[in-house]
Amino acid sequence: MSRLVMKFGGTSVGDVDRIGRVARLVASELKPGRGVAVVVSAMSGETDRLVGLARGAAGEGGNTPVMAAKDFNDEYDVVVSAGEQVTTGLLALALRRLGVPARSWQNWQIPFRTDAAHSKARVADVVEREIGASMDEGVVAVVPGFQGITEDNRITTLGRGGSDTSAVALAAALNAERCDIYTDVDGVYTTDPRIVSKARRLEKISYEEMLEMASLGAKVLQTRSVELAFAKRVPVRVLSSFVEPGVPNPGTLVCPEDQIVEKQVVSGVAYSRDEAKITLLGVNDDIGSAAEIFGRLADANVNVDMIVQTEARQSGKRNFVFTCPDRDAPRAVETIEAARDKIGVEEIHTRRDVAKVSVIGIGMRSQVGVARTMFSALAQKGVSIEAIATSEIKISVLIDAAYTELAVRALHTAYGLDAV
Repeated sequence: MSRLVMKFGGTSVGDVDRIGRVARLVASELKPGRGVAVVVSAMSGETDRLVGLARGAAGEGGNTPVMAAKDFNDEYDVVVSAGEQVTTGLLALALRRLGVPARSWQNWQIPFRTDAAHSKARVADVVEREIGASMDEGVVAVVPGFQGITEDNRITTLGRGGSDTSAVALAAALNAERCDIYTDVDGVYTTDPRIVSKARRLEKISYEEMLEMASLGAKVLQTRSVELAFAKRVPVRVLSSFVEPGVPNPGTLVCPEDQIVEKQVVSGVAYSRDEAKITLLGVNDDIGSAAEIFGRLADANVNVDMIVQTEARQSGKRNFVFTCPDRDAPRAVETIEAARDKIGVEEIHTRRDVAKVSVIGIGMRSQVGVARTMFSALAQKGVSIEAIATSEIKISVLIDAAYTELAVRALHTAYGLDAV
């Protein structure tokens, strides 16, 4: 008996008509010898509504101060997880209307175990025995994404986009042939088609490339879901939910590198405008000063990306430049200010009108001149580079945010990614 996991996000199940289309897509995948599980998100807008209710009940926006996280997060999870339960029941009903045997499963019934980090839980284990047996009997299992249950039976949620992770975790537990993630796009593109009209849909992309693209700004898949798929070797297909059964819908397969015959030097261009650049001038040139700075930032939960260290003009001093998500910039500055005397920093400057543009490709491992192509293409367009970060399969540059779209288009053309 083979097994398939299908996942549908909030837009895909946004109303009863769309849930009906989802039911038809699920029914089209049924065949003898295959069990099917469907992971669903809350209907679009529902989670935001529930978040507002939870925060309102806790006093946010009113005259009562918001309670501490330890008193808030566990009940917050109870409230915001309710949307997925509704969707599971609706889809099960829509499937039964088509004559398809189906039942909803809540996470405590499986169970779908997580750690106790409420609102940002991580999957610990999925016990597939009962749900797998039911699927093998031909009953479609409809499962809520985004949530789980702790060892002491408290509801948790996995954070925004957590339904992707739920689907991959379930597919891994079921030893599924594939995890199909249906979205509002028809696959993974070489870059954002809203910026580059000649962007192409990729037939296949490696786990490593997809992980880099997801972490560098591509919004198709949640980063944690790709990490899990990579670790568990779960093939993931990204495809459109806005088609009817029978209409060609090949999508993009995220798979091991050895399944990709022709490896492009660069497979895609990603960008992120959610960036801030922080400059520290006149830091004491002491052994351990870098560890002090970035250790404190890590303790403050600031995710630092690019780091540049240079000598300062003054003897015994050095400068640091680093980037972090724009939303973390105030906390980063506050953290450095608190340690200002200890690390001896003389000036702190923040720039928030910057963007990160990256080129990604497994072909970089064996190809020379990739960086030269990038830097030359940007120079020809008059785009100044403020910081650089590299890995084995990616190069990222920090630029003025005003040049983001220009840079993306230039790089997409320079690496031969434009559709012909």
